[in-house]
Amino acid sequence: MGYITIKDRTEASFIEKRSEFIGYLAPVTTHDDAISFIDEIKSRHRKATHNVYAYILRDNNTTRHSDDGEPQGTAGIPVLDVLKKRGLTDICCVVTRYFGGILLGGGGLVRAYSHATSIAVDSATIMNMCSCYQLRFSMDYTLYAKVNYILTTSDIKMVDTNFSDCVTITLLVKVERFDELYKKLIDASNGSIRVEKSAEMFMDFNA
Repeated sequence: MGYITIKDRTEASFIEKRSEFIGYLAPVTTHDDAISFIDEIKSRHRKATHNVYAYILRDNNTTRHSDDGEPQGTAGIPVLDVLKKRGLTDICCVVTRYFGGILLGGGGLVRAYSHATSIAVDSATIMNMCSCYQLRFSMDYTLYAKVNYILTTSDIKMVDTNFSDCVTITLLVKVERFDELYKKLIDASNGSIRVEKSAEMFMDFNA
């Protein structure tokens, strides 16, 4: 099974009735990563009225959120809901609010925190992480055309092709496509190709 996350940190902001909302996102993989990011944003915005947060981790399907002083259910949960609806994981969001003097009401707060999270996600580079193997194999030049045709018609991602005494190819293949590709390579080479396969890993297959 794959998952969706973001590549790098990002941020976006807007103003609603004089209150400024700044949404910050970061890729995280552990509780400590998330807390470190939250503390960093809080430290940067010590004078902010609120620093609301939510995060989702693949590890134990962990989710946490905080309203940070806003009325219960109007801030942390809306942030978390946006992340869930976007299908994101291994991600932390902090929304900083500088109060502008005009009350937004419960519904207004929900919309504002949701919007701050949404525009931050919209500004992020999304990564579709797939379960895959890295394969490496070498072959004689006489096999290259046949093998290259197999690869160009297969659902793989090329990593490297090295031309020296022989041709050495490194590629990524999704776990569910490995058996099919392996059989094609062995059949095409009459068993002469020896494939080195990595442990299962997650990579942004479509980058």
